Amino acid sequence: MQAFEIRSMSDGDIRTKIEEISEEMFNLRFQKTIGQLKDPNRLTALKRDIARLKTVLRERQLAAHQDN
Repeated sequence: MQAFEIRSMSDGDIRTKIEEISEEMFNLRFQKTIGQLKDPNRLTALKRDIARLKTVLRERQLAAHQDN
């Protein structure tokens, strides 16, 4: 997921996506623990996606705060 894709999403959509990715990460961590994880790089990619999503949300919060 790229930053320009995230910026075209609404705040609610971003929060929903964060929840979905967090749930997927939980499942992947569980698979890793029991030794069934097929793609360990997926965890890293998901962490970065969450960071991008949270960064865009924070940018919007700061922009809204500056406008007030």
